[in-house]
This record gives sequence, C-alpha cells and structure tokens, in this order.
Amino acid sequence: MSENKEPRTVKFVYDFTEGNKDLKDLLGGKGANLAEMTNLGLPVPPGFTITTEACKVYLDSGEEPVALRDEVTAHLDALEQKMGKKLGQPDNPLLVSVRSGAKFSMPGMMDTVLNIGLGDKSVQGLAKQAGDERFAWDSYRRLIQMFGKTVLGIDGELFEDALEAAKSAKKVQVDTDLEATDLKKLVTKFKKIVKTEAGRDFPQDPREQMDLAIKAVFDSWNGDRAKLYRRQERIPHDLGTAVNVCSMVFGNLGPDSGTGVAFTRDPASGHQGVYGDYLQNAQGEDVVAGIRNTVPLAELEQIDKKSYDQLMQIMETLENHYKDLCDIEFTIERGQLWMLQTRVGKRTAGAAFRIATQLVDQGLIDEAEALQRVNGAQLAQLMFPRFDEDAKVQMIGRGIAASPGAAVGKAVFDSYTAIKWSRSGEKVILIRRETNPDDLDGMIAAEGILTSRGGKTSHAAVVARGMGKTCVCGAEELEVDTKRRRLTVNGTVVEEGDVISIDGSSGKVYLGEVPVVPSPVVEYFEGRMHAGADDADELVEAVHRIMAFADRKRRLRVRANADNAEDALRARRFGAQGIGLCRTEHMFLGDRRELVERLILADSEAEREESLKELLPLQKQDFVQLFEATDGLPVTIRLLDPPLHEFLPDITELSVRVALAESRKDANENDLRLLQAVHRLHEQNPMLGLRGVRLGLVIPGLFTMQVRAIAEAAAERKAAKGDPRAEIMIPLVGTVQELEIVREEADEVIAEVEAATGTKLKLAIGTMIELPRAALTAGQIAEAAQFFSFGTNDLTQTVWGFSRDDVEASFFTAYLEKGIFGVSPFETIDKDGVGSLVKAAAEAGRATRPDLKLGVCGEHGGDPESVHFFHEVGLDYVSCSPFRIPVARLEAGRAASTSTGSDHR
Repeated sequence: MSENKEPRTVKFVYDFTEGNKDLKDLLGGKGANLAEMTNLGLPVPPGFTITTEACKVYLDSGEEPVALRDEVTAHLDALEQKMGKKLGQPDNPLLVSVRSGAKFSMPGMMDTVLNIGLGDKSVQGLAKQAGDERFAWDSYRRLIQMFGKTVLGIDGELFEDALEAAKSAKKVQVDTDLEATDLKKLVTKFKKIVKTEAGRDFPQDPREQMDLAIKAVFDSWNGDRAKLYRRQERIPHDLGTAVNVCSMVFGNLGPDSGTGVAFTRDPASGHQGVYGDYLQNAQGEDVVAGIRNTVPLAELEQIDKKSYDQLMQIMETLENHYKDLCDIEFTIERGQLWMLQTRVGKRTAGAAFRIATQLVDQGLIDEAEALQRVNGAQLAQLMFPRFDEDAKVQMIGRGIAASPGAAVGKAVFDSYTAIKWSRSGEKVILIRRETNPDDLDGMIAAEGILTSRGGKTSHAAVVARGMGKTCVCGAEELEVDTKRRRLTVNGTVVEEGDVISIDGSSGKVYLGEVPVVPSPVVEYFEGRMHAGADDADELVEAVHRIMAFADRKRRLRVRANADNAEDALRARRFGAQGIGLCRTEHMFLGDRRELVERLILADSEAEREESLKELLPLQKQDFVQLFEATDGLPVTIRLLDPPLHEFLPDITELSVRVALAESRKDANENDLRLLQAVHRLHEQNPMLGLRGVRLGLVIPGLFTMQVRAIAEAAAERKAAKGDPRAEIMIPLVGTVQELEIVREEADEVIAEVEAATGTKLKLAIGTMIELPRAALTAGQIAEAAQFFSFGTNDLTQTVWGFSRDDVEASFFTAYLEKGIFGVSPFETIDKDGVGSLVKAAAEAGRATRPDLKLGVCGEHGGDPESVHFFHEVGLDYVSCSPFRIPVARLEAGRAASTSTGSDHR
C-alpha cells in the first residue's frame, strides 16, 4: 500500500447547502443535484456528501483519509442539532440513509442502505415516536436485509427466502400484510443469517453501521459490476464515487405515506405528461426493485392531491431549471412531500431526439445544445429494424413498453446462461421476475430483457434504456419460474431455449420469431419517407430537424466507402458528399477472376499486356457507372491493394484438385500452373508483403491500366456533359520515391488520354497513409501528393503490430476484460498512438503543402468518438460505410458545436 497522504487543506465533506449541480466531479451526480435542489428551496431532507476525492485517497492507499472521520463527525453533529436528535438515540433515533453517487449514474455501484442507526434499543424508541410498532420493526428488518446484502456481502436470496417463508406462513401475498409480531420474528431470523453468513453479529453501534456503509460505497467502485458498466459505457476508471448521507424520511408509515419515481416527460417516447410510479406504504428501493407492482403516478392525485399538486409544481420547476427531462425520486411521509434525488434522466434514443427538438421549440435550448442532447449511437439504434405489423404472430402476453426495439432470441432465465449462450453465437432474451444489479452482465449479453414485475422506473427498465436494449417490464400475466427454467402464460409454456420475440415499443411478447421490417428512420434516409408529409412519423420529423442542425454546424464533410454505383447511390441518399474509398479489388472478382489468373500466370510481357488489355474496358465501364452515380461529387479510387494470391484459388483446395486429377491421370495444365503460382506468391504474412504500391512497381502495367480506365471513364462522362471528380489514391506508400515513380507514370497516361480525347481532365493524385513510416515522413510525401487519406485500419495494425483478423478472436476479449483496452482500437481510434501519428502527419503534410486535402477512409470514419478526434486535428472529411453516414454527419455537427452540453450516458 502506498503511504496515505493528502493535503490538510482538502475538504472532504460538504453539507447539502454548500454544493451545486456543477460540482459533479467532486460531489457526484446525486450529491450535486441534492445540493442544487436544496439551493432552490425544495423540500430535501438535510444531509451531507463525502467527496470523490476521499474515495480516490481510499482507492490509492487502501485507507480512508486521516481527516475524514473528524469531518464526518462534525457534519453529523451539525445534522443532529438541526434534527434535534442523535444518530441511533434509544428514545428518539435519528436515522440516515447511505447512498453511492458517482459523476455518472452507474448500475453496479452499491445499493442504498436505509434506516442506518436502528438497533435493538432504538427500534423501541422509533415505535413510540411514530406511534406505530409495525413500522418500526419493518424499518429494522429492511436495515438488516440491506446492510447484510450490500455491506456484508451476504447472498440477498437468503433474506428474500426468509421473507417469502414469513408471508407463506401468514398466508399473505405482500409484505405490507405482515404484522409487528411477524416482523419481530423476521428480524431475529435476519440477525441469525448475518451471524451465520458474515461470522459476526449485526452491529448495534449506529456510528459503526454508518462507517461500514461508507467504506462499502468506496469498495463498490471497483466491484465487478461497476467495472463492467464503466467499460461498456467508456467511463474513466479513476473518477471515484461520492457518498451521500441523508436524514431518513419514511414512506412506510401507512397509507398516507409512500414512495415514487417521476419523470418530467416519458423517457420511452419523449412525450410530455405525467409519467412515473408510486407505491403506498413503501420505502424507496421497493419501487426500483420491482418487488411490488406500483400504480401509475397519475393515481397519486386521487390518493393525496395536495402532495400530487406540489410534486407537479416541483417537476415543472426542475425541468425549467435543468432545461431537460428530469428523473425524480420522492417520498411522502404522512402527507409531507420530500425530494430524495433528481438527475437528468436516461431516455431512449427516440425520446432523446423528440425531447431535443421540443426543448428548442420551447425556447429552453438552442440548436447547438440540441445537438449535445443526442448522439450517433442513439441514431444508429433508431436505424435498426422493427417488427412487421402485418406478420402472423402469436401474442402470449403484454407488459410495459420500457425500452423500444425489436428483439428476438432464445429464452434464458439467468445471467450465467445468457452470457454462455451469447458467447456461443446464440441470441437470447433474458427473462426474470425482476432484475437487480447482479444481472448486469447478463443484460449486456442479451438482445432484450423481459420481466414479470416492475414498471418504467424499475432496475430493468432504467438500465435497459441506458444501454439501448429492448425491454418489456411488468408483464404480470407471465408466471416466471427461474428454478424450473420456464415461463407460463395462459396455458402456454415457454421452456428455456424456446424462441420468443419482444417489442419494447408496444410491450407485446410473442412466441417464436417475428419478422422485421426497416425502421422509418432508414426509410427517411432512403428517401421513401418525407419528414414534411402529412403521414410522417413524428420521430422522423425530429431526426430530420436534428440532422439539419448538424449539417448546418459541421465543418467535416462526410463521404462513403463504396465500390459500385449501387452503393454510391445509396450513400448519396444517406447524405454522402462523395466517395472517400472505392476499393478496386472488388471489381476483379466473380467472372473477372479468370482474367486476373491469366495476368498472374503470364510468362511474357505480351501475355501480360493482353490480359491487361482485356481488363481495361471492364474497369472503364465500372468507373463510368460510378462517376454517373456520383456526378459532381469527389470520388477517391484506391488502386489495387491486396496481395495477388487473394485472386487465386485456396492452396488446400487447389492441391486436392491437382492430386485427384493426377490420380486419375487427368492432370490439368492450368491447375498445375495455378498451384505453382500460389506456392510462388505464398507469404507468411501477406498484410506486410507484396501488396499496394509494391504491386504497381513489380507488375508493369497494372496501375497504369487502372489509371487509364479512370481517365477514359472521366473523359467519357465529360463528353456526356457529366461532372466527374476523380481522385486517384496510391495505397501502402512508405516512402516518397514510391509515390513519385507511380505518379510520373500516371501523369503520362492521363496526358495521353487528354490528347486522344481532346478533354482536359482534373484528376488529383494522392496517397493512403497507412504505415507509420508514411506518417513520420508525411512532410516529404506531401511533395508528391495532392491529398492524404488515412487508412486507419491498416495504420492501427502496423502501429500495434497485430493482425486484426488473428487477434480479435484470440486475446482481445482478455485485453478488454483486464482493462488494457477500454474499447477495441479497431472500433475507436487509439488517440495516444495511432491518433498522434494522424495528427503529426496532418501537420507535416500541410506544412509542405498548405492546400493538402486530408481525409480518413478507415471504418473509424463512422465511429462517433473518432469523428470528434478527426474534427479536432483538422481533417477535411471522414469516410465510412453507407449505413454509418448519418451517424458521421450527426457527430461531425456535434463536434463543431461550441456548446458543452449536458452529460447523457
């Protein structure tokens, strides 16, 4: 352990009256927002927050900061004076809750522990003060249950089983029907569980209870579930968590008390209205755990109109103050409303787009801020298919539409099976009565989540929305039997392994696989649905407006990786501003493979020229069609890049064919020559072998044939009054001399075509920067290049020294699990390594040639985080697959937007 040192001037504890919403780094999201609500004069129970700095000291040294205990004591004393009672005081106890609260809302952190301060003596005092013995013993059994599970690490099922046994003995369905004598027996049973499982008695000292709970919050930062969620959401591992200590208010004091969760707008659709859940005579965790089914928040108006009206007013205040959808937790204690938490609420992708445009219309935010309220990952979700409404289906149940999407998979009933099957390539639907934080890794592995309990604010719903997973909650008619691994509904039995389909937009559950159709957002991008039409989907209208915001804001242009006219036309419909990568090797497959084989087998210059002559008109026609599809837009054409052996038959297949023919004495001369060529061209590591510019230099006429095809196609399109804008890209250049030789030959061919056709052609010649040496000598290479396009796929392979195809299946999973990678460097640009080369090459290239055009054509061009990096380093455009173009357009707009926006994770 390192020595525990912290500056004496550091303040580790803040009263709720001292903070504000902008101190999330220090006070965590929960603490910052409790302080903000306190500042707004809203009814928040008094309390204090232990900072993330204290957690960092603990995580670094293994010990709490020396000054922390005294600071906590001072704030506890002040809280006791304010409340007029002491923590755990036998005759009139002050009770507190201890809750984790990191900067970002994180499933997997320690659950809340309520009622800290209760013990064998103070429970009697609480009963007298409240005039309700049942309430006191219910509060005590809850403390032991929560403390045992979350602080002492005892299996929560042991407490649940004991509670179920108590209800069964009493012949009641819900815990509110248990009486004081039943709850006293349950407390005794719970204390025995603690003694047996933890090897110690349940602590009776109230300060020990609080200190152990605080330490458990710190420890939960590095729990497996928390680390898994941080990796999933790319949250830094060094932020630490704050701890909130709040005086207790009680929702379990009878029918005039209760607890609830509210949203200022529907987090599933974005529609304005009254959304949330309420549970009478309950404490907070009962709502989110989904253990008892709640009533819709609107019913609170009939139950307690005074509290309902006050809550509606507070919700309006908070939404206008935060200028966003707010997620609110509250408790009513004998008719008194208390606010326990607010935060900018997680929402579905569709809700995010709708809410952003609604808030612009309300004048609460501007276009720049609206772009910060959505992201490319959400847009990608909206482009996924949905169920075909006209298909024949067998609906077996219906629940609450908690998180939209169309999910199909095999039914599984625990997280372990979900993970195991998904790793084997199976798509699964995780089915539970209700989920809890232990189910997080199974929820990540599943296509969708289905529960028989809980509402829109249950754990399953909130976590699924945050991850963009399809979720149906509270399907009460489903009888979920996790032990026998089946669910039963209206006589239909679904066994583990049976396929089901769930619709998170309607809440419907179907037996079997339901076919899917394209999403309306894709139909919009394809041009088959118009945002302004009378029957236009309101979501499409919101997406259309956000995309218009992004296109107005962005500096980066967005091109497509497309190899034929069909893909180019689709890319254009999706908003592409040209082609950033046309891979010509795809033009040599199919029927043309035989021509390439003849080129490779050519024994003489005459044979080689004959093969090239046959390929030329075919290549030219490819480019004519491509230029027609992209008329007026730039098209970057990469000359042949892959090793020649990729155009030849597989060595094993060919060897078997030759051997069989020889055994029949029916040897084929061409097969024998092919086999010899395959052996001759075989490379141990083709990625680093004879490919790219090296091919053009070693095989005379290959690149000049392609350049001639491009030039002749461009001339033909110009003659047809077209506007072809071709850019010829030389791949895998490592030194300027390679580029100079190829460019000189290309210039000669272009001049010949211009002379022959009488057409002046503007064909730019540049290179692909995909080797570290090219990036390091970019200043020299720019002397011969009119543009650079960064091939970040190969640049990542050569910088890291591994082959993508080989390593992703072998050690990438281990590297991700160990935290060596936060995310695959092939998915998001490695800023420190590959990114620094891109930045340096861009600067060096422009220093040599100020008008040098810079782009990126690796698939990083469609990754949201990478797009922001490319914007920052000054590239002119990104290029990606057609389907990702809208995502890149949106993220380019977000990158250019000056507003810092809010954190939406």
